[in-house]
Formats: sequence, structure tokens, C-alpha cells
Amino acid sequence: MQENTTQIANSVFAEEVRKGLTDFPKHLSSKYFYDATGDELFQQIMAMPEYYLTNCEFDILERNKAALANLFGEEVDDFSLFELGAGDGKKTKILLKYLSEKGVEFDYRPIDISQNALDQLEASINLELPKVKINTLQGTYFDTLKTIGTAHNKRKIILFLGSNIGNLLHPQAIDFLKQLRAAMNEGDLLFMGMDQKKNPQTILDAYNDKAGITAAFNKNVLTRINNELGGDFNLDNFIHWEVYDPETGTAKSYLVAQHECKVRLEALDLNVRFKPWETIHTEISQKYDDEVVSWLANEAGLSLVTSFADEKNYFKDYIFKK
Repeated sequence: MQENTTQIANSVFAEEVRKGLTDFPKHLSSKYFYDATGDELFQQIMAMPEYYLTNCEFDILERNKAALANLFGEEVDDFSLFELGAGDGKKTKILLKYLSEKGVEFDYRPIDISQNALDQLEASINLELPKVKINTLQGTYFDTLKTIGTAHNKRKIILFLGSNIGNLLHPQAIDFLKQLRAAMNEGDLLFMGMDQKKNPQTILDAYNDKAGITAAFNKNVLTRINNELGGDFNLDNFIHWEVYDPETGTAKSYLVAQHECKVRLEALDLNVRFKPWETIHTEISQKYDDEVVSWLANEAGLSLVTSFADEKNYFKDYIFKK
């Protein structure tokens, strides 16, 4: 039991929680929203009418699948479709189905940190799209990108959907894009979803729904701390709060303590005090326009090939090359 407790206390999760809750201001990473409960809550979020991002990207892929297939297969006989953070692959299956039905030579290489997610995705692909060659890659983005950057000789199409890059501030996003560029060869393409600036109320509604699903998702990081680190957070003491700055395009999520309280994290032998209305910053969701995207690409040494938008211009998928 002692050995197990020590392993937990020394885990990356534990160390990041310790640092985040003892920093000023306090912060926790949004990547820790996700466990079995968090995954289920995020599926519910994607189905909400307020959460426009998913349907917008479905619309883009459905309406432009022929054009994308032509771009991906241009001047090559075969290519590999890599997807960072593939998850359940629902949107990607639109492309996979079209490519498969048209007899295009390609293979699909989803990358995810969760082996369980990859196993489920592989089983569903084998069942629904048996002609698609799938080769899953478990690990972090950068570990797997380093490998494919040096070992792969076919054209690579790297997919990064859902505006996940929006979780990074601009300097971090440029570093991320530079690392993606380093994994690319001449002729490779990067296909990336980026949520667009729009009516601020539309953005706020997407991250603060009336049913409280997003609030439960945000608070799930506290539930994980309780379950995995012996915490005693009372979730009712904290409210979910979302803000959006239309000038910078940055949406931020917080958990806010409604009154003074003390929390114990047994596995870390740590007591954390909260003042009334003290915040824990949990997530950013960056929004973009074409000018900002062009600047980011230029800073990272990428050139913009083209872009595809949904009917409302709420969301865009951009294609970059070296």
C-alpha cells in the first residue's frame, strides 16, 4: 500500500496538481478533465446544440471530401493519413469512407495517448470500414511524430481536428507548429481545424451551457483529484466561470471558490487554502481569423495552401505545407 501511494504521489498528474494548486494564481491542466467520466461528459458536450464546433467540422468534411481526397492524393500513388488525438474518429470516418469507396491507396495511422481509445477505434474501423488499413500508434504527439518524421517515406497527411490547437497560447502554438513542421517532408500536408472569431455570446454559450454539462466537465478535474490523490474537494464550493476576450480571441475557463475553504490531498500530504472568490484556471480555447493563422504559420515556417469553412464561417480547416 505504501509503495502504491508513493507511485501516485510521484506521478506526473500528482506533480502537476501539486504545482498548480500551490502556484499563484492557481491552475490545473485541461488534459486532466479526461477519464471515463470526462470522456462521457465530452461526448455529451459535442452533442449540445450550443457546441457548434463539432457540427461545423462535420459540415466541412462532408461538403469537401472530394476536394480533400484530390489534394491528399495529388501526384502520389499512396499516402499515410496520421491523426493526432484520434479519439473515436467519428469525423475522420467521413474521409476514410470516401477514400475507401473511391479505391484510393492509403493507410490510416491514428495517434492517441490512450491505448483503450485506439483499441476501440481499431475495432470500429475493422467493423465499419473493413477495406481501410489501420495502424494505431500509442503515445504522445511528439514522441510519435519524431518516429514518423525519420522513418516514413510515403507522403504524410497529418490531421489535427477539432481546434485542439486552441488550448495553446500563441507562443506555445508556434512551438507546436514548428515541431509538426520538423516531422514533415517536402510534399507532406498538415490539415488543422481552427475555431474562428465570431459573436462573443455564441462562444460563451458553447462553453457555458444552461444544462451545466460544461460545468460538470470542468469540475471533473476536481473529482479526479479526489479519486486519485485522496482529495476532499467539495464540488459545490466551486462554480464554473467562462470569459471571452474578443480582442485577443481567448476564451478562458475557471473554477471559482464561493467562500473560504481548505482542501486536503492525502496522497501529496498537502493542504490547500482558498480565499473567497479565488480562481483555478483550467483551460484556454483560442479563436482565430485568417490574419492570425497566416502569422502563426509564417512564424513556424509553414505556408498556407488553402482553407475550407462551414456555411456560417464559424470554423475553418486549414491546409499547410513546409
